[in-house]
Amino acid sequence: MYTDLKKKSFNSVLIDISHPAKVHLFKNLYNELTKKGYHIFFTTRNQKSIIELLEIYNFKYVVIGKKNDSIFMKFFNQLNYIIKLKRIISNQGVKIAIGSITLSLLHILYKGFHLVMLDDDDDDIQPFISYLAHPFCDTLLSPSPLKGHRNKGNTIFYLGYHELAYLYPTRFKPDKKILSQAGLTNKEKYFVLRFNSFKAHHDIGAQGLALENKRKLIITLKSYGKIFITSERELEPEFEAYRIKIDPHKIHSFLYYATMFIGDSQTMTSEAAILGVPAFKCNSFAGKLTVPNEIENKYGLCYSFQPHEFDKMLSKIKELLINKNLKQEWAVKRQRLLNDKIDVTAFLVWFIENYPNSTTGFISNPEIQYQFK
Repeated sequence: MYTDLKKKSFNSVLIDISHPAKVHLFKNLYNELTKKGYHIFFTTRNQKSIIELLEIYNFKYVVIGKKNDSIFMKFFNQLNYIIKLKRIISNQGVKIAIGSITLSLLHILYKGFHLVMLDDDDDDIQPFISYLAHPFCDTLLSPSPLKGHRNKGNTIFYLGYHELAYLYPTRFKPDKKILSQAGLTNKEKYFVLRFNSFKAHHDIGAQGLALENKRKLIITLKSYGKIFITSERELEPEFEAYRIKIDPHKIHSFLYYATMFIGDSQTMTSEAAILGVPAFKCNSFAGKLTVPNEIENKYGLCYSFQPHEFDKMLSKIKELLINKNLKQEWAVKRQRLLNDKIDVTAFLVWFIENYPNSTTGFISNPEIQYQFK
């Protein structure tokens, strides 16, 4: 629910988000801290896909400014956003803020709050964040595969991924009713596709699936099952008929029962893999990101291909589709991953509740996180 924040609280936690995936990342943390008496709320830009999720979950949030794809306009919007964030943090007595490069830029000038950042991308992929955000947060939390890939000292490396904050078995129970809502039977094969727009600051120069290759992919998959495309943006008119028509917060249940996921989205590839769904990613980040590389190379749950390797990806898809034990094999791989990882939400709740002592406690004894398995 939209909130005007008239009341000041001494237990205030602010979460600043700029992408729908962050709503999923923090939704269980929001609920757990709310139960414990914290006044917790989101700040965000007026982006439809984010607001829609916040409303569905009935979360408290404040809209500050609007999203703009122009790099030039992003700069001016960012300044305005920082000024308004400062006012909110000061007026609400926020002690801990979680998020974003915007909060880091504010924290350079204003130290009236603790700033905790979560980041699962490599420094060399996002140098802007690495140099302008990481140095100015109090604590940076990153998945353990990134150890040795961070410029910022005293980063907390935990045994998990962002996606495990909402897809860990204790946090996620798939709802099979989603199949009938999508017009499917229980045993019907279907594929989930996602096409990215590549408009984020770290996406400059990035490439995904070319239009002709999207066509080839759909033609190939149609002979194996139904096709559904998930996207927050406009699709090419020829693909619009495949757009999935379900509530956005049910996407992970729909993904869980899919035969396969294929797309050029980083996050949804990882989500599908962690759910035990064979996942294929085709974009220019393939093989360059440490966390997805672990999911692919250590656990064998997904595959990544450069755009020029599309035909190679298509061959691999066809190879897997004739494997009658595909679902069972991926379930075993998934369980192996889960055995190695922690409930990220439980870890975050502990970390925020005990902050800043949790930082020194973790550094002196990283095994403290094993209690969250």
